[in-house]
Amino acid sequence: MDETAKLILLKSKSEMLKTIAHPIRLCILNCLISSPECNVTTLVNKLHQPQSTISQHLSKLKSHGLIKGERNGVEIQYRVVDEEVKLIINLLLKELHQDDAKEE
Repeated sequence: MDETAKLILLKSKSEMLKTIAHPIRLCILNCLISSPECNVTTLVNKLHQPQSTISQHLSKLKSHGLIKGERNGVEIQYRVVDEEVKLIINLLLKELHQDDAKEE
């Protein structure tokens, strides 16, 4: 890989990290990984954030290609489609998942 290609790749990875770096977006991604398909109402109830806030963050994640929404009647079910993001979130939040497993 030449230096230009490396720089483009690094810039792309940097943008992805910036996109997931917000605490609410981390929470959304974690929820979507734990429950593969969620709608806005489910996320609002889980994260205790206003619907408008959740929708703004979903829009940002979607515009960067990290999640997809599929219409199911009047609802849109969201899921994480970027496998690299799933790995990163699982690594970053490993302690949360270990605590959840202990509680079960």
